[in-house]
Amino acid sequence: MKNIGELLIQKDSFSEIMMGNYALVRAMVESDVKVVTSYPGSPTPEIADAIKSIPKERNQFYFEFSVNEKVALEVAFGASINGNLSCVFFKSVGLNVAADSFVQLSLMELIGGMVIVLGDDPGANSSQNEQDNRHFAKMAYIPVFEPSNPQEVYEMFKEASGLSLKLKMPVILRLSTHICHAKDKINFSNNNTPIKPLSALFDTKNGPYIPITSAVFPLKRKALQKLDKVALYAGITKSNHIINHHSDYGIITAGIAWLSLMDLLSYLNFKPDILKLGMTYPINDHLIIDFLKSHKSVLVLEELDDILETDIKRLAFENKISVEILGKNDREDWEGEYTADKVISILRKSWKSITDPQNNNNRLLYPIENRPAQLCPGCGHRSAFYAVKNALSENDISVADIGCHTLGFLPPYEIGQVLLCMGHSNGTAAGLSLFNTERKVVSFLGDSTFFHAGLQGIINAVFNKHHHTLIIMENGTTAMTGHQNHPAVGKNFNELTEKIPVKQVLIGLGVTNIREVDAYQQDKLTQAIKLALSEDGFNVVIAKHPCMLKFTRESRRKGNAMLKPVQITPKCNKTHICISSFACPSYQIKNDGTVWVQEDLCIGDGSCKQTCPENAIDNKKN
Repeated sequence: MKNIGELLIQKDSFSEIMMGNYALVRAMVESDVKVVTSYPGSPTPEIADAIKSIPKERNQFYFEFSVNEKVALEVAFGASINGNLSCVFFKSVGLNVAADSFVQLSLMELIGGMVIVLGDDPGANSSQNEQDNRHFAKMAYIPVFEPSNPQEVYEMFKEASGLSLKLKMPVILRLSTHICHAKDKINFSNNNTPIKPLSALFDTKNGPYIPITSAVFPLKRKALQKLDKVALYAGITKSNHIINHHSDYGIITAGIAWLSLMDLLSYLNFKPDILKLGMTYPINDHLIIDFLKSHKSVLVLEELDDILETDIKRLAFENKISVEILGKNDREDWEGEYTADKVISILRKSWKSITDPQNNNNRLLYPIENRPAQLCPGCGHRSAFYAVKNALSENDISVADIGCHTLGFLPPYEIGQVLLCMGHSNGTAAGLSLFNTERKVVSFLGDSTFFHAGLQGIINAVFNKHHHTLIIMENGTTAMTGHQNHPAVGKNFNELTEKIPVKQVLIGLGVTNIREVDAYQQDKLTQAIKLALSEDGFNVVIAKHPCMLKFTRESRRKGNAMLKPVQITPKCNKTHICISSFACPSYQIKNDGTVWVQEDLCIGDGSCKQTCPENAIDNKKN
């Protein structure tokens, strides 16, 4: 098999097993996308990995990781109104950050075209909620394609970019975790698109691009007219199609729910007609009405919210269609991913007659033990939390933020008692500190989030003279989403850059009380935090240590010798501080209380040694 980057730019047609995120990049190549921007967030970062794999001298894209999703969207917007087909991608909650600009896009004439790839997260696999971003699409008058497998990711991106270019409007490609990461054998077309140079065609005549009061209403009317054209297109696109079994029962569905349904129907004695929607907004009224009229009972099967269900019931009411329309049965149907076990449950709740011919109604239900998330062995955050725990009293308040350090909420650290979103911690901590003379308030922030959304809260704390302590967990990368660089690293996606050090930014913002301690120096860090808590005003402690997962991976690639794992010496008296308080996953415990080290996990960093009251942890000598 060729290198993935070589495959993605291959001229001839081919078939290959590939994940959805990689297939998307091949579609970008064939569509002659020029500018791609992002802020990293699961489930979409592998799109950037695929772009990175393309040989630099043959890469037709300009790509950047922007400092946050709003800026990423604005860079892609600027490229589009300059005549270049652009794409921006980020995760579900990233749209919240970009929303201020996102809701304006449909008012603008995007002469180059623009596709917005959203990685939604039903099941909240890597997010703080499972928001349904189709609500945003409806609010902003932006069409939505919704693939159900990697082949459709490839096909629908090309369709979305073509529609965007034709109507000069933004188009959303809404993916989900399973679609992004699923692998399938995909049939790719020839790549015969002539590569055009980057454009510089911005002209105010294509506007107006200034939505002042006098322009807003004409612009909105134009956006709605474009949406009407898209609704007509939804009636003819092959992305929407019917699987006809000539049944009285019908199902309208999309995305991963359709894939799960098709898996189930392969063994159920039940063959309904299926209207599979690839374009979920706007829907084509005639397509839906005809399907409703030809069935006695129709189930709307959709993940998360009842967006399709509500629109379909409205159409049935307005057109006086006598049909039973089923949808969400109970609140459980609003939660989680529509995998096969969930879908079979919904089918049985909707139509009681559905049975399993094998008379084994639970054959899809495999019990899986709960497995809590873990900080990696050697993670500096673990050492930092151990030190912080020793500095705080039970009465103090700690405010979490987004990143690997969010896991400090879990036992045994139990640090971080409130969380909203990226960068919220300083604003929330400021509010908690008001009229609070008895309890100390501590907020947390990662170094990547510091640049993403943390600066405003810090400026506000300085400007309004708030009284709390910020602990910045600096590990030199955007660790949780795959080790992407940020402005303090000294390198962006494409080249070396000047570092923008966190401490210097803090000084520039007017923070006068800053302490910087290596997170592995636990006693010093505990002391620094205690001093900070004893002082008035806003102050910062930087708990600094490289991400050890990134460090060890890079060391192995360079062929460097790795440290020996630690071992438990006979001094151990089974106090179990290494497990109960420090909680490195390398430590295991036998039934008799004996502690042993899982050497496949231990990286030999030794940050655990100082936690043992008996000095019973040591590195192996050979």
